[in-house]
Amino acid sequence: QARLVESGGGLVQAGDSLSLSCVASGFTFRQWNMGWFPQAPGKERDAVAWINANGNAEYADSVKGRFKISRNNSNNTMFLHVDNIKPDGAGTYFCVGIAHMQEAPTIWGQGTQVTVSL
Repeated sequence: QARLVESGGGLVQAGDSLSLSCVASGFTFRQWNMGWFPQAPGKERDAVAWINANGNAEYADSVKGRFKISRNNSNNTMFLHVDNIKPDGAGTYFCVGIAHMQEAPTIWGQGTQVTVSL
């Protein structure tokens, strides 16, 4: 059974850096595209960063220059590093697996909560 487990969330101050991790199991991680879909309170989940099976990363315009997605296929782990986190960066960050780019994710983690204080 495919499973994604996020970690690294918590309380940070606006302007701080934050690193999240996602450990995959139950599927061939290196063959999958992966992404991060944060959900702010009261809003829809929205893709901010994704990385294909070859390691090529793309970002939403709103986070370019501050977010960095990466992956380590040897230990089935994906990462998100955030610099200068903003108050609207608060929310639940979901790690996702995407079988084909441009399609909806089909594997979801349970999410890790990020709270940003001013």
